[in-house]
Amino acid sequence: MSTQFAPQLLADPPTVPRSVRTASALWFAAVGAGAFEATLAVAGMLADGSASLTDLAPEMGFRLTVFAVAIFMAVHLRRGRGWARIALALTLGIFGTLSLVMEPIQWLLDGNSLVQAVADAEAMTFVFAVSRIMHLAAVLAAMALMFGPAANAYFRSGSRSSRDR
Repeated sequence: MSTQFAPQLLADPPTVPRSVRTASALWFAAVGAGAFEATLAVAGMLADGSASLTDLAPEMGFRLTVFAVAIFMAVHLRRGRGWARIALALTLGIFGTLSLVMEPIQWLLDGNSLVQAVADAEAMTFVFAVSRIMHLAAVLAAMALMFGPAANAYFRSGSRSSRDR
């Protein structure tokens, strides 16, 4: 069976720098962590009765849309599309990062104790916190890599394959 006509969605032009490939993979990891965190939050709210599936449907739909767009942009980042790099930086790199850190910062500014929170935390709190830290680390690392010297040269040179332009 020939794979000649197989979709080339993830096929890289031959000169994609490692930093761009890694940044793309890190965006996929960030999406995975975000989906995991959303699943934990939804399961927790459903389990404790603080929300119904109907209550959560709009936010779940929004998050699924964000995840799908992020994956789309990460694929196009890897394929050398400069617009994807800028869009990822502005949307998820800036606003996404703010959404990850605003609540914990506000919680600390309200005078809560991190030491006490750790002492009182349940296992799921630790699981969520580890996922959030990994999520944030993936976003920050992807941002740094997609604007590093090799990535800048790649996007500046227009070294994409002709079929990806």
